[in-house]
Amino acid sequence: MKWLMMLRIIALTMGIAVPMLLPAFGIALAAGEFLLIRAFAIPMGITLVFAVPALWSFKKTPFRFGPQDGFLLVFLTWIGISLLGALPYYLSGVGFSFVDAVFESACGFATTGASTLSEVESLPRALLFWRSTTHWFGGMGIILLTVALMPLLGVGGFQLIKAETPGPEKEKITPKITATAKMLWLVYCGLTVILFLLYCLGGMKGFDALCHAFTTMASGGVSTKNKGISFYDSPFIDLVSTVFMFLAGFNFNLYVRLLRGKFTDLWRNSEGRAYLCIFIIASGLITGSLLEVYGSLGRAARYGIYQVVSILSTTGAIVTDYETWPSLAQGVLFILMFIGGCSGSTAGGLKVIRHVVLWKQAGNELRQLIYPQGIFSVQLNRKVGRKDVVYGVAGFAFLYFLVIAATTLITAASGTDLFSAFSAALSVTGNIGVGFGAIGPSRHYGAFPDHIKWVFSFVMISGRLELWTVLVLFSPEYWRR
Repeated sequence: MKWLMMLRIIALTMGIAVPMLLPAFGIALAAGEFLLIRAFAIPMGITLVFAVPALWSFKKTPFRFGPQDGFLLVFLTWIGISLLGALPYYLSGVGFSFVDAVFESACGFATTGASTLSEVESLPRALLFWRSTTHWFGGMGIILLTVALMPLLGVGGFQLIKAETPGPEKEKITPKITATAKMLWLVYCGLTVILFLLYCLGGMKGFDALCHAFTTMASGGVSTKNKGISFYDSPFIDLVSTVFMFLAGFNFNLYVRLLRGKFTDLWRNSEGRAYLCIFIIASGLITGSLLEVYGSLGRAARYGIYQVVSILSTTGAIVTDYETWPSLAQGVLFILMFIGGCSGSTAGGLKVIRHVVLWKQAGNELRQLIYPQGIFSVQLNRKVGRKDVVYGVAGFAFLYFLVIAATTLITAASGTDLFSAFSAALSVTGNIGVGFGAIGPSRHYGAFPDHIKWVFSFVMISGRLELWTVLVLFSPEYWRR
């Protein structure tokens, strides 16, 4: 009975794909493209066949589950939604193989700025919009949206949120998790609308502005243009994109607190201060190294700061070919790939908060050598942090780099050079998308063998779900519980 109820929850959660698919279906319908109409109608039909009976059954049978069940539900939902999201690509008649379609869909829901496409502008508008839509919904999380819209199912929502949201600590802003989810989505939608209007003000057409607003706020980075945001060659658009990529990489819980008038929480937040410091230092180093390249402070800052925020927030958007930059600038960008954005943001990566914890713990270890009898603790947000947080962060960091190492070896075994293999592994695990070598700013993932694309798809989803959620399922103890 429990497994049956879990399958019903998965079917119901995936039902959110119907309103996701409808706008792209409407665009295809308006264009009169039969293949695209079918490509979107089939997954909507499949979803409704399973979601409607599941919704009806929950009206009679409320169900609650524990955190362990949440891990499995979230993982299966993301796998299912990625496979379902691949159908429009595969059935579109554009020429996507099934593995490329799944890779493109996984990139979207994992908000990874990667692609197998070399010619984006040749895609139909409906498919371009679907591509951006998957990034936008993946940015805040399918599970978070479902919990926000379906509070009457009797399903314990916090277990889902804990399994899906990024960062070492999960926090309820309001007493009810559904209210928390709705507030976060209101902030997310509000920022998206503001960004859309600013893009339009900068000269983008409405369709392009909406697609770019979706992928910028989701830290996805894909574009409707082959040249990306650089197609517009607009300082205003570059500035707007930079600001909102930075905001997307910040903790959304703090935005809600700011709206509630708790302004002191912003400065007291250890992760927020570290995020800002990393941004300032990296921007200064890269801008300084680019002065000789661009000949003016304005252009050096424009391109340098844009790429800093793009990599730090794991958006992966490209405004110029940074592989032609000086070694110092490239080195700083490469280091930023190891960091990522803040917890509770749409960004991926190891997360700034984990670096803060490890940095503070390293300082404590040094002090312990000087004062062997001393007792030292890690302070976060001007409060003494729990010791188990340090253990959890250390364990996650080890697991994170273990996944990168394994992915590197698997990729290198396919014939890819070692540096490109490592760059690709680091990029897909951190949901960045771009990197160096074979995945540099002028290249894409289409050249990798099919089995490597399957590996990358799995790693992207695992990285989006913070690794623990997925890898715990491979533990024998999980199934013996």
